[in-house]
Amino acid sequence: MSNSAVELLAPTIMLKIYNTLSREKQDFIPLETGRVGLYVCGLTVQDVPHLGHARTFVAFDVIANWLRTAGYAVSYVRNITDIDDKIIRRAGEAGEPINALTSRTIESMTADFAALGMTAPDHEPRATQYIPQMLRMIGLLEGKGLAYQAGAGDVNFAVRRFDGYGKLSGKSLDDLRAGERVAVDTTKRDPLDFVLWKSAKASEPAESKWDSPWGSGRPGWHIECSAMCEAVLGKTVDIHGGGPDLKFPHHENEIAQSEGAHGVKFANYWMHTGALNVDEEKMSKSLGNFFTVREALARYDAEVIRYFVVRSHYRSSVNFSEDQLIESHSALRRLYTALRQSDDQSPVGAGNTPSGNLNWDDEYGQRFKMAMNDDFNTPEALAVLFDLATEINRGNHSLIPQLRGLGGILGLLQHEPSKFLQSAAVSKPAGQLSNAEIDERILARTNAKQSRNFAESDRIRDELKTLGIVLEDSPQGTTWRRS
Repeated sequence: MSNSAVELLAPTIMLKIYNTLSREKQDFIPLETGRVGLYVCGLTVQDVPHLGHARTFVAFDVIANWLRTAGYAVSYVRNITDIDDKIIRRAGEAGEPINALTSRTIESMTADFAALGMTAPDHEPRATQYIPQMLRMIGLLEGKGLAYQAGAGDVNFAVRRFDGYGKLSGKSLDDLRAGERVAVDTTKRDPLDFVLWKSAKASEPAESKWDSPWGSGRPGWHIECSAMCEAVLGKTVDIHGGGPDLKFPHHENEIAQSEGAHGVKFANYWMHTGALNVDEEKMSKSLGNFFTVREALARYDAEVIRYFVVRSHYRSSVNFSEDQLIESHSALRRLYTALRQSDDQSPVGAGNTPSGNLNWDDEYGQRFKMAMNDDFNTPEALAVLFDLATEINRGNHSLIPQLRGLGGILGLLQHEPSKFLQSAAVSKPAGQLSNAEIDERILARTNAKQSRNFAESDRIRDELKTLGIVLEDSPQGTTWRRS
């Protein structure tokens, strides 16, 4: 019997997914046999990705990889929001065009995600490329009496006219408050109504405005994903996912828009990752515990960060701390120590591709498959890897390809063993900078900003933060403090 991944299409135990909509695990039955459409809400690219993004997108990278390993043809879509109030404001503060800001941020995001071992999505639509589709959907909603143009010129969705609003988040209309991103507007018919099309302001740059039947303006955040998802995957998608903060209002509003426009179910399965805290507190710039992926990669091996994410179930909240990263490094050392006993020291390779033939019929293959088919239970899958390592260390070196291959499915064990075993758990900053050295770097950053070399400006800021120096910009200039 062949051990090819395609044979997993008919697994002994059917894949089960926890559906946020039904609030229970359900057997996964795709719309089309052997094919899966997966849409995950991506970044609003006003700044580089942070660790919370890494927590969500590594999790969905593993999910997409397991679906492919199980034999499904996967269309993985992760959108980019490249027009938004925050983007317009950030570009204005930096004195640069919106496209320059978003292009630079997308480039950084792509590099950071690749460093964490993520396979690029099959489709990465940008909101600005789908304005006609958004206008078409808004027109459908208006025609059905679900949208109206308010006195201020914005086009809003009439929440109370959509039956079933709140079914994803479990919130009732009477208890709801306007979503965090919905500005207070006295011209709304109901405070809960959310914007579909934002009327342009004279002070906003021309590149943030498009013509529409309702006047010049730009799309609201929620309509962007509804339109892009439909354009790439169709009116109904198998799986729609994202971070924990998107359940309400973003995903709730997507359901209202898409189902209101087309009268069919928008997504059969909704998946949401758990939150990421830093040292037991919610990550926040105001608390000083906010870390970008780039800053984390400057101190920790990328595979250690990935292991830290994978060792927790994707739905659970996780706590990021240096102790947790050191533990993750130690755990990976155990696995690499077992792999070092092989004559083949080559890494698994890019793209989470397992090397060699996996044996799905042995005890370890069966247990790994059972774990991943149980709502992508990566902690149980990792337990299989450690049991394999134990047997290998007892002398059963024939299991080394199985350990290497199963680890590759999770995006782990990608290094040459001897090189990883020589690495340190934490890359310590190379000594304290003197005050004069700090001032020199701040001056270089100021010159870079004045020369519109924002990539260099960001690099200096991130380097200083890695060295324990926090910068604080104000109209009077830049001050600093040691963290």
